[in-house]
Amino acid sequence: MDIQNTLKIMLKGAIDGSTPAEIVEKLEQVQKENRPMRIKLGLDPSAPDIHLGHTVVLRKIKQLQDLGHEVFIVIGDFTGMIGDPTGKSKTRKQLSPEQVKENAETYQKQIFKILDPSKTTVRYNSEWLGKMTFKDVIELAAKTTVARILERDDFQNRYNKKQPIALHEFFYPLMQAYDSVALQADLELGGTDQTFNILMGRNIQKDYGQAPQITLFMPLLEGTDGVEKMSKSLGNYIGIFEPANVMYEKVMKIPDNLIIKYYELATDVHPDKIAEIKKQLEAGANPRDVKMGLAKEIVRLYHSEEDTQKAEEYFKTAYQKGQAPDEAMVLKIADAVGLDNGQILIETLFSSGKYKSKSDIRRLIMQGAVKVNDEKITDLKAVGALDNTAIIQVGKGTFFRLS
Repeated sequence: MDIQNTLKIMLKGAIDGSTPAEIVEKLEQVQKENRPMRIKLGLDPSAPDIHLGHTVVLRKIKQLQDLGHEVFIVIGDFTGMIGDPTGKSKTRKQLSPEQVKENAETYQKQIFKILDPSKTTVRYNSEWLGKMTFKDVIELAAKTTVARILERDDFQNRYNKKQPIALHEFFYPLMQAYDSVALQADLELGGTDQTFNILMGRNIQKDYGQAPQITLFMPLLEGTDGVEKMSKSLGNYIGIFEPANVMYEKVMKIPDNLIIKYYELATDVHPDKIAEIKKQLEAGANPRDVKMGLAKEIVRLYHSEEDTQKAEEYFKTAYQKGQAPDEAMVLKIADAVGLDNGQILIETLFSSGKYKSKSDIRRLIMQGAVKVNDEKITDLKAVGALDNTAIIQVGKGTFFRLS
């Protein structure tokens, strides 16, 4: 194991965690014992739907997996029946065992889009938590204090506001911490919102006579708007199951000041290469060209090289040349019964599934963002008859062919 290279890859993009000296000490320890690090990631199986923001931690784990370290994904089927109270202003509704199982299976399908299933061990924490006796639970509860638990911001806020806190919620961080004991974890990763739970695991390991795990915390990734954290509800997300050309287009929309952060958090590019890219930008390289390289790196992680190349060509044709790509979505012209040409245009565009409402489409038309056969449409009453030779353009780079 090249300890310095491993350290460099571990720290790429990380915002907090164990010190470099602590990490090196752990790496030297496992090297001396002639074994890989045991890396733990706990997942709370509640309605999973992964976008690029969720992959930040998974990408880091994949990078360490590629260096030969051992990855353990802990599906919190037992803790999931409580629900992680992190950031919640009230007690979460407990999931049924059936819901937990269904969500866990969905999660596995998604994480293996990133991790190598042949090098990943999936465990369910019911394997050990479900077997604990009440005596075991009392001993676990004795490892911390109520004051320590109330240091968590969400618990403290609810307590100060006299909002209910169910007693079982206090057990969530303890149970997640015990997962580290059960796995004898060397390293646990998570987002900054999991800081309390992960550090609790480090403390509990000491109480059970184990060497404490080192920690790495990854920052939240801003979405395509460059302001809010990536979120489906805000519409600023990049989904890992989206078509290649859609992913490519969305990456190209991120602000220039996020290029390096996306390289660090959303790609597997080596830190030394990223340092070179940063120097190029500082020396005056065109951010658009650098961003196209970024889009290519991200898309090829989730799609074939052929699809990635097609996505780049689609972007060049649609956005840089302003032409309708051959791969443009084909829409069937809406049924004309009882509709004028303007209404048919709206109904046809709405059938693409790309727009939230017909009102949104009507607003785009009134703003001059829609063209039919390269002619800007601003008056719905002036729309001519649509036929299967028509090409509709919405905005700068969205094209539709009609059939």
